[in-house]
Amino acid sequence: MKHESIEINSGLLIVLTLAVISIGGLVEIVPLFHIEDTVEDVDGVRPYTPLEIRGRDIYVSEGCYACHSQMIRPFRDEMLRYGHYSLAAESQYDHPFQWGSKRTGPDLARVGGKYSNEWQTQHLVNPQSLVPESIMPGYPWLLETPLDYSQIEERMVALKRAGVPYSQTQEEYDANVEKFGKEMADKLHVPNATQVLEDQAAAENWDGKPGEITEMDALVAYLQMLGTMVDFSKYEDGHFNQFR
Repeated sequence: MKHESIEINSGLLIVLTLAVISIGGLVEIVPLFHIEDTVEDVDGVRPYTPLEIRGRDIYVSEGCYACHSQMIRPFRDEMLRYGHYSLAAESQYDHPFQWGSKRTGPDLARVGGKYSNEWQTQHLVNPQSLVPESIMPGYPWLLETPLDYSQIEERMVALKRAGVPYSQTQEEYDANVEKFGKEMADKLHVPNATQVLEDQAAAENWDGKPGEITEMDALVAYLQMLGTMVDFSKYEDGHFNQFR
């Protein structure tokens, strides 16, 4: 066998292995030098609000990404089940992204608005009460745990260092007003973070417990945002043609 001569020659095997790894690395790295062409300028995509940031933190800390992906592939069966395929721009403010590598549960890239806040809360408390065949564990403590947002400004600053356009100066704020509109720019301004989070938590009864801000509030707010930024109904036949 031809491959046997390679397997028994350790030096040749090492050289060929390094060559294959190098080619694979180049395939992954080279596109990053053309990132501006890779990530589309898509209307509607914006950074997370303070409450959504904390919800995403909880989503990650509870390991939700291990069973749920947020990446709809451009295949007919995927699009029929979950909706329009995922765009690179939709993950441009994710650090880290939540694409995932397997699905024990459904993809969540378009879950926002699909169910009510009450449904999401009940599903997180006791999944089997709504989906009897579900193997998802319950997270009832989220409903009883007060949300810690004492470091929300520091979290936003850390994300800003990673490239997310949160504002701290007037110049940065003005740039966000031009890009996202004044209402959203106010929510992305770091000095406003605590008030913005409290206002968003109070504006909607996320967890069914008005007057309290729980971890469930934040997680449901995050889930209800997923997939809602881009209005695909504006594009003919639901296809992504040109957003620029």
